[in-house]
Amino acid sequence: MNPTDRPRRFARPTLLIVGCGDVGLRVAALLRDRWRLLALSSSPERRATLRAAGVLPLTGDLDRPATLARLAGLADAVLHLAPPAATGAEDLRTARLIEALARSPRLRRLVYGSTSGVYGDCGGELIDETRRLAPATDRARRRVDAEARLRCFGRRAGVAVTVLRIPGIYALDRPGGDPRERLARGTPVLIAADDVFTNHIHADDLARACVAALHRGRPQRVVNASDDSALRMGDYFDLAADLHGLPRPPRLSRAVAAATLSPLQMSFLGESRRLVNRRLKEELGVVLRHATVIEGLRTSPD
Repeated sequence: MNPTDRPRRFARPTLLIVGCGDVGLRVAALLRDRWRLLALSSSPERRATLRAAGVLPLTGDLDRPATLARLAGLADAVLHLAPPAATGAEDLRTARLIEALARSPRLRRLVYGSTSGVYGDCGGELIDETRRLAPATDRARRRVDAEARLRCFGRRAGVAVTVLRIPGIYALDRPGGDPRERLARGTPVLIAADDVFTNHIHADDLARACVAALHRGRPQRVVNASDDSALRMGDYFDLAADLHGLPRPPRLSRAVAAATLSPLQMSFLGESRRLVNRRLKEELGVVLRHATVIEGLRTSPD
């Protein structure tokens, strides 16, 4: 039996989390009683938070290859949630991680948190993981590059790599993922005629999807890590506003928005798709606790 398939009582498998932010900490909370947990960190200020979560911090920086040499042979599985650098069409951070892990004789599983942005604009169509990739931004192209590098590494090294394509992550206790923050800023959305379909996953469900992939992910497999919602962006924020007694966001036409919002903001308003999550449920066996954003936005944080 692969040691990452079922942790043993007296020889807990070791998981290395690369990019242990909000989702990584939620994963740690699910696994700390059954796994030995390590996290790569370049921030001394982060170490106390990691230790409090039951995670042993390892000093290292994906932008400094010399700091990664000790990663070889440390872990049975890796959860890679670190973002690429902010520029370029390649993910050299993932390339450096692979170079360090390639010398590991014990690594058997790797789960990578990618983005649904790799699909580009799909005109609101329902799409599954076989959809041809059409990244429209360098941000998405870096993710495509990372996916390809990791799946090639998996085939070459005999490591089962699972790629989770993740849409918008939300939770009422997630910094940057609480829609009330945007509502408070009064950030506009598009009018109904110009609006786009968006996809979501609650941060807790994403953490559970990561754990499921560590146990049951098929080799070199891609999985859409999305909930069952099928909402346009404006409707999502209207729903959040109504549930929490806040003003609905202003609506702009696409033409006015293009003249008002930043290019980065507009990039999120230019792609429309609806993700099919059959593999998430049938292959990974994930039962969503927040099947739609209605359930997730009604749930008060602990």
